[in-house]
Amino acid sequence: MTSMNSKEASGAMAAPIPSAALWLGGTGLIPFIAPVVALWLGSPAWREPAWAVLHGYAAIILGFLGAIHWGAALRESDTRRLWQAMGWSVVPALLAWVTLMLPHRHGVALLLLGFAAQYLMDRRAVAMGWLPAWYGRLRRALTAGVVACLALALASGV
Repeated sequence: MTSMNSKEASGAMAAPIPSAALWLGGTGLIPFIAPVVALWLGSPAWREPAWAVLHGYAAIILGFLGAIHWGAALRESDTRRLWQAMGWSVVPALLAWVTLMLPHRHGVALLLLGFAAQYLMDRRAVAMGWLPAWYGRLRRALTAGVVACLALALASGV
């Protein structure tokens, strides 16, 4: 894959986010929102399961987001770029795996940092033309929702 020139980049910026990505990405926020609501408003009996659901789902999704960079590199012919993309792509999954060995509150805090780092890598990939511009806009919105949910869970005090 090669970097886009400025004309291609400006045209790509106007490309709408595909409806499938909007719907699937948006509904993918539900498993982040539901446990946070349970932590803030639910019965004390719901707290441990809510933390477990949030922690586990966040770990899965972070690994999934890293894998997008692996997929984007599959057609890459530049060996250096291939190593960069595939090298990065395994980091989120490894980080997510480590968090599963931590208490929920600590794991979720580390996942929050992982999502922030993943967003920065996604922005870089979009700027380099390795991922479409609409993906950057989608990731910005979804990452904001995920980070807000994880921060609200950590602020719940339970």
